Amino acid sequence: MADKIKQFFQKKKVDAKFKRAGKGYKLTDEQPRSNTVTPKSSVPTTSRSALSAEASQAAAAAMARLGGQKQDSATAFTSLAAIQAQVRKELEAEKKAASAAAKEEEEEVVIAQQKLSSEVEASPHLAVNGVYFKCPLISDEILSKEEWTVKIKEFLYSQLEEERGLTSCLIIHSCNKNREKIAQCVETLCKYLENIVQNPTEDKYKKIRMSNRIFQERVAPIEGIQDFLMAAGFEIKKEEFQGSEEDYLVFSEQNVESLEYLSTLCDALRSAEPISLELDRNLQVLLPSQATHRTDLPPVFYTMTPEELKKEQQLRAETIEKSMMLRTKAMREKDELREMKKYRYALIRVRFPDGILLQGTFHVYEKFDAVLNFVTENLVQDDQPFILIMANGCRLSHEEANQTLVDLRLVPASVLIFSWDTQETEEKSVDQQAMYLKPEVMLLVQAV
Repeated sequence: MADKIKQFFQKKKVDAKFKRAGKGYKLTDEQPRSNTVTPKSSVPTTSRSALSAEASQAAAAAMARLGGQKQDSATAFTSLAAIQAQVRKELEAEKKAASAAAKEEEEEVVIAQQKLSSEVEASPHLAVNGVYFKCPLISDEILSKEEWTVKIKEFLYSQLEEERGLTSCLIIHSCNKNREKIAQCVETLCKYLENIVQNPTEDKYKKIRMSNRIFQERVAPIEGIQDFLMAAGFEIKKEEFQGSEEDYLVFSEQNVESLEYLSTLCDALRSAEPISLELDRNLQVLLPSQATHRTDLPPVFYTMTPEELKKEQQLRAETIEKSMMLRTKAMREKDELREMKKYRYALIRVRFPDGILLQGTFHVYEKFDAVLNFVTENLVQDDQPFILIMANGCRLSHEEANQTLVDLRLVPASVLIFSWDTQETEEKSVDQQAMYLKPEVMLLVQAV
């Protein structure tokens, strides 16, 4: 029975194949045998959606692995290039977005700083409006550091026509901020000139290609170098370099008095120092009522920006936790000194027995001797010894003269009580009822 069933199905398969072979014909017929099969149109098909690019790639890779055939490299490379291009496009978009965000943030900071400055100027509680400086070398004016920066630059450039060489040395040292980069620039410039002095017949030392990496990194960013090199006999000229023209600084001995002048310029450049400013004491004489209300310090007293100070305030919780811990005296002093490093300047007030306060501004690392001299200069009896007493009762005199204001914990602001040193004045008569400050100083008492 099983064999019959098997033969039945085999016969069915043969009949099916015979029918699919097409129309029959006789061997004697003239028409050739047709190998055509049933047209595809007559065979029912199922429509499929086109493969995506990713699916096509995956299929091609699978076929290549199964059949040992090579994947279409042109398609692969084209796809990889497209992906790389898309990645570059997205990175550029992210970079532009980050740049726009940074610019917007910078503008917000500037606006905030301007707002802060206007608020500071309008605040009636400021102990002092700012920090001011003098520069006797240029003028007797008392200005802020920013104003002096502009004024010093204008002054130096006005002197270039009279003495280009020495003035350009001062410009290099005074109009640039990064001392390390200035030192690198100075040594590179001196090397240029020393090579010419030591090898006067070698032309290779008389040309400086301005696109040279060392020149661009060490020399070009520093203000004043072009005037210095002009004073040293260099001129900017076009020279051929690798098939194209480039800017060169070319030395000509005709532009200088002698080669010895180059050595003089080197010595001047190495020994020059930036034009220094003297901190003005911003002398003020206050009544007790004024001193009580004017206690705030302006932002210029701090080494941190307002944003950094805000972050510092957010960390006070950690400081409170530390204060709850058992800590040694050395640990507490270390934290206290770190706290004081936030400040650039110190405001010192000296209270006299008659209630008048003498106020001055100091660098935090100035010696206490500067405070003693400041008080002495304004006393009527400036030849009499005195002491200054801190709020904790500690007596300060000439024995502490060489200690800094930071060391004495007088930063950022302190009130010292003035007292005549009775131990030193036993044999001298001191008029305790006399006015303490000079009359011209007392004229500075500010109106309430």
